[in-house]
Amino acid sequence: MSRRIFIDTNIMLDFLGERHPFYDSVAKIATLAEKGKLSMVVSPISFATVNYFLAKFENPRIAKEKLRKFKIICEVCALDEQTIEKGLNSSIKDFEDALQYFSATESNCDLILTRNAKDFKKSLLPVMTADEFLKSLINK
Repeated sequence: MSRRIFIDTNIMLDFLGERHPFYDSVAKIATLAEKGKLSMVVSPISFATVNYFLAKFENPRIAKEKLRKFKIICEVCALDEQTIEKGLNSSIKDFEDALQYFSATESNCDLILTRNAKDFKKSLLPVMTADEFLKSLINK
């Protein structure tokens, strides 16, 4: 069974927005997902946030097409009332981070991939950057 990697909003934006220097590492991880070597899981809140930012800098139609293609290689987890309640009652300051954290735990993800580990400092799941994750694969 492949590892389930939760991709946070910034990682998704790095990939779809082709933001350097982060893009190359995330593109390698996306390639692993395309080959079935791991499963990428994202929150629906990330789709909405990334669409908003991409549409500001690109044609909105192109932004939606990028999201459509990305959805092929990832699983969008559920965001239900229970997850929202956990996020609202959480000590995690940023509500979007709280929703992503609880979505990741309820989706049985193995780790959270983020650019800023401080966003998930109270996480019970391992938290890594894209580069750290790729290095961990090499060291196995």
